[in-house]
Amino acid sequence: MIEAVGLTKRYGAKTAVYNLSFQVRPGAVTGFLGPNGSGKSTTMRMILGLDQPTSGHVTIGGHPFRQLPNAPRQVGALLDAKAVHGGRSARNHLLSLAQLAGIPARRVDEVLGVVGLQDVAKRRSKGFSLGMGQRLGIAAALLGDPQVLLFDEPVNGLDPEGILWVRNLMKKLASEGRTVFVSSHLMSEMALTADHLIVIGRGQLLADMSVKDFISANSADFARVRTPQTAPEQREKLTGVLTEAGGQVLSEPDGAMRVTGLALPRISDLAHDADVRLWELSPHQASLEEAYMRMTQAAVDYRSTEDQLAGLQQPVPPGYAPPQPVIPEVPQQGWYAPPPPGQNPYAGAPAAAPVAPQAAPAVPPAAAPAPAPAAAPDLTKRENDEDAR
Repeated sequence: MIEAVGLTKRYGAKTAVYNLSFQVRPGAVTGFLGPNGSGKSTTMRMILGLDQPTSGHVTIGGHPFRQLPNAPRQVGALLDAKAVHGGRSARNHLLSLAQLAGIPARRVDEVLGVVGLQDVAKRRSKGFSLGMGQRLGIAAALLGDPQVLLFDEPVNGLDPEGILWVRNLMKKLASEGRTVFVSSHLMSEMALTADHLIVIGRGQLLADMSVKDFISANSADFARVRTPQTAPEQREKLTGVLTEAGGQVLSEPDGAMRVTGLALPRISDLAHDADVRLWELSPHQASLEEAYMRMTQAAVDYRSTEDQLAGLQQPVPPGYAPPQPVIPEVPQQGWYAPPPPGQNPYAGAPAAAPVAPQAAPAVPPAAAPAPAPAAAPDLTKRENDEDAR
């Protein structure tokens, strides 16, 4: 278990983390969320003993990281996938880490298979893509078979298959009773992976609760109701009935109604009693992204503004259509066939055909005169001419 108590970190006049206290329990995937600059990376570095807290403390299994015996066998972490010597192969990189921690060499081949890099184990890591680097970093975290794992943006650069693999890996590790702490900006992925959330903003704790409770506490559930578009009087009638029953009705951009304060069965009964036909009656629960944005909107440090040059573009005249390039037709065969002579649109004007010279009378090889030797240049005459000048 990871436990932080009053964790504070200051860099000069800037306070990156302030009085942060939380627990990361085993057997569950705990998501670590927060805007850019909120102190997530600093907190993870303090957990791993890479940064010293200004005040407070953080422990893993009741001990600071630096006091853990053979820490790589107890804690695995992925903070920066690029922290690899580019000249080493994937296997040699993991082998060096294993030798430092006293881990058998056979474990290197095992984790290479787990992350899917067994076929490129002998390639130098400097030629790896971003996703391959992430897989190598995850392999390094799993090398010591630790009980506590920390991952910072583990799906960065992975394709959909890789993202699904990481999601299942996190759940599997947690199901084995391990402590899994994952930082990510992908709300959709956190909603599918995490069981518990720790949310911070500007270095302070904002939420420490389950994903379900977090969404419920930071969003308002409502019902979408739609009546026939050809009968606006039924919409008005239903609006009055729902309002009288204590509901709040708002119009949606697509013509539906957003109803809060009434349960779905109650809405259905009121519409039936009022003889109003419904085309849609569906519950809506906010997503993790909506709830997260609502909670952290006041803790965002970097906000974009409108582009001041957005309205300075020349308006397009009405009816104007850009000229379409003329593309020559290409034969539909499976192989390319050149166009017939005279029909190639990329060829220039045909050059005039050269006049064939008349054939000279044949001379027997024996009677052919030998070519005269080339006359040597008269250097004396050239020197006299230069002197005359």
